[in-house]
Amino acid sequence: MDYIKYLILGIIQGITEPLPISSSGHIFLFKNLFNTEIFNTFNFEIISNFGSFLAILFIFRKDIITLIKNFFGYIFTKNKEKNKDGFMYVIKLIISTIPVGITGILLNDYLETHFNSLKILAFTFLFTSLMLYIVRNIKGDKTSKDITIKDAIIIGIFEAITIIPGISRSGTVLVACLLCHLKRDDALKYTFMLYFPVSAGTMLLKAPDLINTSTSLLLPYLVGMLASLIITYFSYKWLSNIVKNGKLWHFSIYCLLLALFIFVYFR
Repeated sequence: MDYIKYLILGIIQGITEPLPISSSGHIFLFKNLFNTEIFNTFNFEIISNFGSFLAILFIFRKDIITLIKNFFGYIFTKNKEKNKDGFMYVIKLIISTIPVGITGILLNDYLETHFNSLKILAFTFLFTSLMLYIVRNIKGDKTSKDITIKDAIIIGIFEAITIIPGISRSGTVLVACLLCHLKRDDALKYTFMLYFPVSAGTMLLKAPDLINTSTSLLLPYLVGMLASLIITYFSYKWLSNIVKNGKLWHFSIYCLLLALFIFVYFR
């Protein structure tokens, strides 16, 4: 039973993590829809997130290696011009991460306690739907090099909103990037480059809780993590094609229907 349970959770995590539809919102919805406690597995949440993290890390491995080389190359070598773009890209990522880091530290516990209801979840899905619809026709012309400090701050402020349970991080950041007129490919890349510091920070904060994990759950957890890793990889590839083809509005309709379903079913 444990294997099936964590396999299902890993699949849900893998599908919803990259997509602009909120993985945490879906977990909360499934929990209430099936009136079950199987989703109250906070240790497994860390493990499944780690599976998604590894999948996205694999997808962007070349970009990350290049950015690391550029960043330290700019600091420690004389050839500043060659490494400047990569160095500045990392600086902008850091700037974009600061707002969500501050709001997370100050408000995370409060929001998880007071914004933890199906009614609020429905409104957050509506909010995500509206944002995705607004950018449906936007096709920017700015590349990664053209991201300004102002853009980085705006994107960071948008990302700070995503600490509200049910608001998609990837969807909100992607919308912010498109509103800043980034090309679709570059918007997608910046969105998921921002995923790494936020996800890594969250996992590090929660990692001590894993110490109390029962050894009997190690194999079921591993099954769930592998499911999350594999499904996340293919889910991201699907999202990438949708964004490139300008079909992001499909998720707007999905989030709208999901919000209406919650309002009607849980009235």
